Amino acid sequence: MAVSLARAADTVAVLPLFNVDERSSPNLDWIGESVSETIDEALSSSGLLVLPREDREEVYKRLSLRTGVVLTKASVLKIGETLDAGQIVFGELHVDGADAGATSLKSNLRLVVRVIDLKKFQQGAEFVQTGSLDNLSQMETKLAWMLLRQLAPESAPSEETFFHDRAPVRVDAMESYVRGLMASGEDQKLKLFTQAAHLDEHFSQPNFQLGRTLFAKKDYKNAGLWLAKVTKGDSHFLEAAFLRGICRYREGDFDGASDQFKMVANEIPLNEVYNDLGAALSRKNEPAGAENFEKALDGDESDPDYWFNLGYTLWKQGRFELAAANFRAVLDRSPSDTEATIMLGRCIKMDGPRAGDPRSDGRERIKTAFEDSAYRQLQAELKIKH
Repeated sequence: MAVSLARAADTVAVLPLFNVDERSSPNLDWIGESVSETIDEALSSSGLLVLPREDREEVYKRLSLRTGVVLTKASVLKIGETLDAGQIVFGELHVDGADAGATSLKSNLRLVVRVIDLKKFQQGAEFVQTGSLDNLSQMETKLAWMLLRQLAPESAPSEETFFHDRAPVRVDAMESYVRGLMASGEDQKLKLFTQAAHLDEHFSQPNFQLGRTLFAKKDYKNAGLWLAKVTKGDSHFLEAAFLRGICRYREGDFDGASDQFKMVANEIPLNEVYNDLGAALSRKNEPAGAENFEKALDGDESDPDYWFNLGYTLWKQGRFELAAANFRAVLDRSPSDTEATIMLGRCIKMDGPRAGDPRSDGRERIKTAFEDSAYRQLQAELKIKH
């Protein structure tokens, strides 16, 4: 229901700027991507619903479009339609000396950004910033503020406040970060993100990307270290905290894990967060574990893992009849779940937990996907209605 309701709330798609200079080098595509990333991050952290980069990349592939290629207005509209966006941000960049493919920090840039309201098929004002490459961060931030003032005038802060909350980022750090996003190989991504993080220690986004990449490699110790550096102003702060909680859980720090999950749950009540909080508390044999599993289950009764976790906690408490009902619910939804079948049998036999039994210790199931987009879209829809 949340997803269908969300369609009435405007989502924003931000496309990379394209270089209109005919003889420009593809080596300059990172600048257009950087503008897109900064705008995306600024709008997202200000509460707007911005479609993820992955969705845009998928549409570019589907439409056989290369990042940085000059797009016609018809192509821009087609991308927006395919993404089901309410607003689409696009534009162009000009770089002095682009024909030779050589840029320096003193190269002059001209960045032009436009917005099309796809519901009204109406194009808004044109926003322009000019300056040298070494001022790219400031120019991008100014464009982001201009766009925010147009897209959400009632909530846009003053320009002074907006800039105060967003320190300029070194251009070499920005280039390394964006090239990391554009890289296809994982090793190259890690190298470039690490380089970006070391070049500018105040640049939060590469910390998140490093943490997420290392998390996917199950390097929980190092992933947690990078995720801890993601700042509160970063649009990925809550996701970083969620992943950090899982890192601590995997390392056996259940107190630290529950602290992270509690903080996230207080900000955004997602089923997966309640589930993982329940798992951390369950590992500490705290009664509140069952309460959080019930919250996750109330949010999504179709997920067998939530039924399993509640059943497992009840089984540990010796409440075999109630636990059995939960394991039967698991098997109703996932008949091939061998572990649930075994646990149901133990409930029927009233065979409770035994200390140090590897077959029954720590069987809680955790979730690793942080699915906050539908919740945020629903909240935006509710705001519109009120």
